[in-house]
Amino acid sequence: MDTFNFGERPSPPGPILAALESRAPLELAATLTLMPFLRLAPTGDGHPVLVIPGLATTDISTIVLRWYLSDCRYAAHRWHLGTNVGPLPGVMEACRSHVTELRRRYGRKVSLIGWSLGGIYARETAKAVPEDVRCVITLGTPFTGDLRATSAWQLYELLGGEPFDLGTLGAGLSVPPPVPTTSIYSRTDGVVSWRCCIEQAGPFAESIEVESSHMGLCVNAAALYAIADRLAVPEGRWRPFDRSGCKQAFYGRPAGL
Repeated sequence: MDTFNFGERPSPPGPILAALESRAPLELAATLTLMPFLRLAPTGDGHPVLVIPGLATTDISTIVLRWYLSDCRYAAHRWHLGTNVGPLPGVMEACRSHVTELRRRYGRKVSLIGWSLGGIYARETAKAVPEDVRCVITLGTPFTGDLRATSAWQLYELLGGEPFDLGTLGAGLSVPPPVPTTSIYSRTDGVVSWRCCIEQAGPFAESIEVESSHMGLCVNAAALYAIADRLAVPEGRWRPFDRSGCKQAFYGRPAGL
């Protein structure tokens, strides 16, 4: 198995993994087939969940995920900011305002789920308003190592009209938010190097490996189950994801162990 060491310089995914991104529709088909089993996941307590899409995508890309969250009895919300073209002026402020408004409306802390670049927004929003955030879950989000180890950085520059530099969001992107944080990643991600998605394990931080394409992470059955499991953890009683039993067939051993 490919190994991982914190501090190593990752490389972008190669052409074979990029080609395998075409399997995303098959992942969706598999998830729809497995939906009766996914409904066995722990159900929610109705707290609000904000879902943030990835680079060059809109809320349409997270429809399946949000539908599943609603089916699990969460108040799932889209981000309402159109196409994600990067952290342009006003974007992070709008994310924070949305979280604050949801906290006020529901009287409950908000869980944040971010796919790819959207996960960066989720992490940084949680750092800015931790009192309003219950937990953060990222999907294929590059927050550590060489952030150019992604095949999407050129698209980022094209859409954003500026050089690729997520440092504009502030120093310490790799530092986890001060709330329970889970990074879901795949070693067969064809867009982002999986090594850029590894959370250094801590009291409230973990990484969960699934078998998925980058484009399929929002519809992948194993990812959806893990999300439901993490959201169902009672507030203030966080525990690591349990990979024991039959789950070992679907979730890899934590990287670095």
